[in-house]
Amino acid sequence: MLLQLNPPIPVISPKGKGLAHAMIDYGAEHDLLWVVFQDETGECWTWNNKEIRGQVNVTMGRPEVISPLPVKRERPRVVPNE
Repeated sequence: MLLQLNPPIPVISPKGKGLAHAMIDYGAEHDLLWVVFQDETGECWTWNNKEIRGQVNVTMGRPEVISPLPVKRERPRVVPNE
């Protein structure tokens, strides 16, 4: 399912601040994916749910958060044939 976010949500990604314009949900066994346009460069990146954070929001009482560290992506385990 692709959901367009209206209005876009301000987020912090491993590449800095940006606006999430869409969310992709492939189902129960998959992470949510966020389509983010980065403020500094204008690049469009897709991030896993665990790789982004919401930006500071004084009205909602959300303090400034530390930028998420780059996530080490797990490699699939290769089991040798016996």
